This record gives sequence, C-alpha cells and structure tokens, in this order.
Amino acid sequence: MKKILMGTVLTTVLLAATTASAEQITGDVYYQDVYRTITKQIPNTQNICQTVDIPIYGRVGGGASAGDVLGGMIIGGLIGKGITGKDNGAAAGAVIGGMYNADKNQGSQQVIGYRQQQQCNRQTTYTTESNEVYSHSYVTFYLDGRQQRVKFNRY
Repeated sequence: MKKILMGTVLTTVLLAATTASAEQITGDVYYQDVYRTITKQIPNTQNICQTVDIPIYGRVGGGASAGDVLGGMIIGGLIGKGITGKDNGAAAGAVIGGMYNADKNQGSQQVIGYRQQQQCNRQTTYTTESNEVYSHSYVTFYLDGRQQRVKFNRY
C-alpha cells in the first residue's frame, strides 16, 4: 500500500512538473511519515472500605443520692421560708431545691464504649496512556535545481 501510494504521489508530482514547464525533477525523492503522541488519562474507580470505631455515649456518675436530694430540700426550704416568711414558700423552696440537686448530680455524658462499622468510599485514580498515531507525510524532491517539499495525508 505504501509503495502504491508513493507511486501515485510521485506520478502526480511528475505530471504537474512536466505540464507546467520543461523543468526536471533531479536527484533522489524522499518520503517521510510524521507521527504525533496522543496522551489519555484513563480513570479507574474503586471502592475503598475500612473498619472504623464509632463511639457509644452514656451517662456516667450514677445520679443523685438520697442525701443530695434531702440536702437540696432543706436548703431550698430555708431559702423559701426566708424570702416569703410563710410555710408555703418553705414547701415550694424545698421541692425546687430537691429537684435542683437531683438534676445537678445526674452524671455526665461520656464515651462508654465503641462499636465497629465498615465505611466505604469511592476513590478514582488515573493512569496515563500514550500512543503514537499517524499525523501526515512529506515527499521531498528537487525540481529545476531547487528543493521542493510537499505535505500530504495518506488517509
């Protein structure tokens, strides 16, 4: 195929040269293919899974004791009686003081353990691929003593 194509190109060049004038093609005729590099990025996506620890939260510190609640009631009752001067104020203060101390000593929320869970994420990496592909061709010859170069595509 290359020889047929080369012969066709040379015949065309010779025909054009002889019909244009009495010029002559002299010396060697050179044929050259030119290639270029095509680079592609090819994606590769994978699931990457790993086991992670998930914290479990709970209350630590056990809550208020009977003594804590009783102490809050006594202090609340004294304050309530002192502010209002009545027994009803003392009773209300006792209830509020007991509730306050019970809430205050509920304990704190902390990590009490861990459970394992698998988590997966999609991760894409790229591979570079390079290929040489045909670009164009040249034919070089001498016509009437001057070098001529003709660019053409053979496809």
